[in-house]
Amino acid sequence: MTLEVFLDDTPGELRAVVERNGRAEHILMERADEAPQTRVGARSVARVKQAAPGLKGVFVDLGGGHEAFMPVKGDTPGVGTKVEVEITAGAREQKAPVARRIGGGEGEVRLLSAAPSLTDSLERLAPGAEIISGREAIEAGWRAVDEAHSPAALPGGLVHVQRTRAMITVDVDLNAHDMGRARPRDETNRLALKEAARLIRLNRWGGLVAVDLIGTQLDGAVILKATKAAFGSDPAVVIGPVNRFGVLMLSLPWRDPPLEEVLYADAGVRRFRPAQLAQEAARRLRFALLENTGRARVVLTCGPELAGRVGPLVAELGPRAHLKVDAAAGVGVFSIEAE
Repeated sequence: MTLEVFLDDTPGELRAVVERNGRAEHILMERADEAPQTRVGARSVARVKQAAPGLKGVFVDLGGGHEAFMPVKGDTPGVGTKVEVEITAGAREQKAPVARRIGGGEGEVRLLSAAPSLTDSLERLAPGAEIISGREAIEAGWRAVDEAHSPAALPGGLVHVQRTRAMITVDVDLNAHDMGRARPRDETNRLALKEAARLIRLNRWGGLVAVDLIGTQLDGAVILKATKAAFGSDPAVVIGPVNRFGVLMLSLPWRDPPLEEVLYADAGVRRFRPAQLAQEAARRLRFALLENTGRARVVLTCGPELAGRVGPLVAELGPRAHLKVDAAAGVGVFSIEAE
């Protein structure tokens, strides 16, 4: 087994990728515009600001204009009560981050301890692995995003993973000319579960998952063992039985914000959010700088709106990086040229 770790340190965003045997397993991001008190693992003294009995919880003020939802079991703390909380899930679908109550809080609303850093997370996922940076790391990040949005190949077929507002669906699509081959059905299902888990991790998804396996009369013990091996031993993962239609149901915990919500304003056409477009322009410029080390200047040309966002990032790339504003450039359009 080959494990490789890539770290792209472009101004504005750290992006790390863990690859196993040449295939991306994890995408980690640490963005400069992300409030530290809202990151998963951060601990704060918060103040209860609003009861939400219909949701069986309360909303708490984390400070700096940020809030989180805190589930409550038993007595609900009153508005104004100070509590110590830890963020367990990032914001998604215009929902606030989720916080776990640790105990009572004292003093002003404030951050007590920062979330684990990206490098801490890398050490947990790949202890002792050499970290690869530079152009290779940037390219690994691009590959990982492409893999997250593409079907996973199986011997003789594909695994399609899609997310709706209600659930994640997994469909195993075998090629017609491979259906009669000798590969056992249980082995194909095992490989499909492994690839589905990898894609779900890459997309940073959680929630209800429905996996349409091959066949109907399946060995429940075999499928359970394969599912545990694919999705890990996290006690928050709940695995249901395979139903009579050959569909496996499981529930996965939400943690980091979904990849498509971090990157895109419109995931269907992969149109970047304005801030992320500026980030991608800076990353492309940095890649060109690394690729054209003998050139005195590398120039990013874009319209005024994008220039306003990307300018501070370009300034951090050093004296060879230059920004040129073209009033005639289309919105979201940029080009890079080495001089």
